[in-house]
Amino acid sequence: MRATPVMPVLDVAAIRADFPALDQLVHGRPLVYLDNAATTQKPRAVLDAMQRYYEQDNANVHRGVHTLSERATEAYEGAREKVRTFVNAASVREVIFTRNATESINLVARAWGDANVGAGDEVLITAMEHHSNIVPWQLLAERTGARLRVAPIDDRGDVVLDEFARLLTPRTKIAAFVHVSNALGTVNPVVEMTRLAKQAGAAVLVDGSQAAYHMAVDVQAIGADFYVFTGHKLYGPTGIGVLYGREAVLDAMPPFLGGGDMIRTVTFEGSTWNDLPYKFEAGTPYMAGAIGLGAAMDYVSRIGFEAIGAHETALLERATAALGGEPGVRLIGTAARKASVLSFVMDGIHPHDIGTVVDREGVAIRTGHHCAQPVMDRYGIPATARASFAMYNTVNEIDTLVAAIRRVRALLG
Repeated sequence: MRATPVMPVLDVAAIRADFPALDQLVHGRPLVYLDNAATTQKPRAVLDAMQRYYEQDNANVHRGVHTLSERATEAYEGAREKVRTFVNAASVREVIFTRNATESINLVARAWGDANVGAGDEVLITAMEHHSNIVPWQLLAERTGARLRVAPIDDRGDVVLDEFARLLTPRTKIAAFVHVSNALGTVNPVVEMTRLAKQAGAAVLVDGSQAAYHMAVDVQAIGADFYVFTGHKLYGPTGIGVLYGREAVLDAMPPFLGGGDMIRTVTFEGSTWNDLPYKFEAGTPYMAGAIGLGAAMDYVSRIGFEAIGAHETALLERATAALGGEPGVRLIGTAARKASVLSFVMDGIHPHDIGTVVDREGVAIRTGHHCAQPVMDRYGIPATARASFAMYNTVNEIDTLVAAIRRVRALLG
């Protein structure tokens, strides 16, 4: 008889000890931080790596022959290799450092979009996108005369794949869709969606901001032309993001920003561009941010996504069952495959009031439209309350959240 595989178990107490921000009181109560879809807290390994850079290696990269510059360059380019390994890119030439996922998408919409999309062409997105994967394509459509098409989602929060496939036509130049919804938690079938788009001859961009800290990402297995994510949701610093792009596609694209380090030669008559990835990294980069992101990836990789995923799934299941059973609570987003996001509303109580009351109980959640107003419109609501979980959250914190929600109902219901 075959043995049942044993899932790895996280030492959550040890992990929590690595995150200094979690060890504090809010309104006299232990902090329960459940706003991880907005940004995660940072482990000491990330903070120490950034501080070490500023204390010992602070110098500009690529341009100096002195020791500090060489050490800074080694650390910065070492972080790029860590990103390459983390997402299984074929080459470091495919890894571009940006400020965040929003800038990464705007880079593609400008540099690739302006060169490849024209009047009468179409861009296909889904109805669950974050504003950062809507507005850049709207601006592209306004500039070029292209049309933005939107694949619908069903009541559970899944993309209607038949409609997604139907909307793919020879006019579709690019399909851009989220890997994991920040508002619903839905995990999209990105491999299948990419395959469908490729069959139609479209390029593909996947927004992985909510995926990269929950699950292993293999850009070669997904097959997209572009994959973007942000560092601050991956236990790394704010102000650093990543654009993965297939080398051949990036090589054919014009630059996004002009300035130092993205050039090979400059004269008053014209300029030539540097090799990848530097063609898209104009000016002094955020060296400490890249180094911090590399440290975050090291930290997560040591723990392992198998263990992280099992723990976060257990938290989500417990929270879904507990909150779903509370009187007057309605869950928004009930897809069969979800990551660690639980959005909900309460009868007769505005989400902002929910957030205010639970904060007094020491519980940090997010309230509002989560930069996904079309999702709110789809469900006929102005906003939701959203609890989102990370590897350092505990079962006891789920119970504290539920108790705080009962407090909301007692006060306002």
